[in-house]
Amino acid sequence: MIVPRDSHNSALLPVHDLGMTPYRRALDIQRKAVQEVIADEPQRLLVAEHPPVITLGRNSGLEHLHVSSDYLVEKGIELVQTSRGGGITCHFPGQLVIYPILRMDRRPGGLRQLVRDLEDAAIHALRELGLAARRVQDRPGVWIGARKVASIGLALKNWVSYHGLALNVCRDTSLFNLITPCGLKDVQATSVHTELNREEPDMATMKHCLLEHLGKL
Repeated sequence: MIVPRDSHNSALLPVHDLGMTPYRRALDIQRKAVQEVIADEPQRLLVAEHPPVITLGRNSGLEHLHVSSDYLVEKGIELVQTSRGGGITCHFPGQLVIYPILRMDRRPGGLRQLVRDLEDAAIHALRELGLAARRVQDRPGVWIGARKVASIGLALKNWVSYHGLALNVCRDTSLFNLITPCGLKDVQATSVHTELNREEPDMATMKHCLLEHLGKL
């Protein structure tokens, strides 16, 4: 378990690696963690990969889904309405997801700063690999050129954050072909392996790198 330091209270921030976990199960774990943090138990980061799932944020309906519900059932792809901000997105094996369960009332800048911190951690991790990652004004997430490599969607309950950052690591991002990501017609999904044109770093290395940069923030 990697334990980045939380610079705002000088405590160690535990990281719980859920591995490959169904999205709904991970959502239940997040909700339980939120209640524990509300009750003043330790803040934490949850790390996961998910089997194929398409999720709808508070700002999205089915208008940006390109296939029928029957097609999703046939292909074994879940469809889940969530409480996070943002529009439609997807998760799949080979995508690294970070869920920060943090007290926003104790962190300078609140939720807006958390979005920037997550973006910065991903940007620094990708630049360490030689990729020209950047943010785009008014479009949360991380970009390489005009291609989106990481998405961010957050929610709050009693000033505790949940949901989080999804970084595409492996080449197969084909699930994005079934949606208009975040409702933005000009968005093209990419991944770390696609941009590097090689099958590395592996997920464990990418996970360690991203968490290290989160710890520095």
